[in-house]
Amino acid sequence: MSEKEKPKYGKLIEGAEQLSLGISIVVAILIGIGLGMLMSDWFNTPWLLWVGVSWGVGGAILNVYKAYKKNVASLDELKDDVRYKKYQQQKDDDEDDK
Repeated sequence: MSEKEKPKYGKLIEGAEQLSLGISIVVAILIGIGLGMLMSDWFNTPWLLWVGVSWGVGGAILNVYKAYKKNVASLDELKDDVRYKKYQQQKDDDEDDK
């Protein structure tokens, strides 16, 4: 694809994808806190706030794990790409020296 055919906003889209992970972490924790506060008020038990915080943190950790798996999958696709074969061969040669 030539320079003229490349999308103008490619870098912006790539940056937004990475930014979305940070936003999803914050949103997951805030939703957990909100649900914990709501349950705490409904049932008049203050410890339910901490249950909500735990749910939020668990959701944030799950989002990070999913992003990690997505990045690993995209790197595995590049492993067999012809453009990167020479780098893989250099790595294999370096491992033999140990």
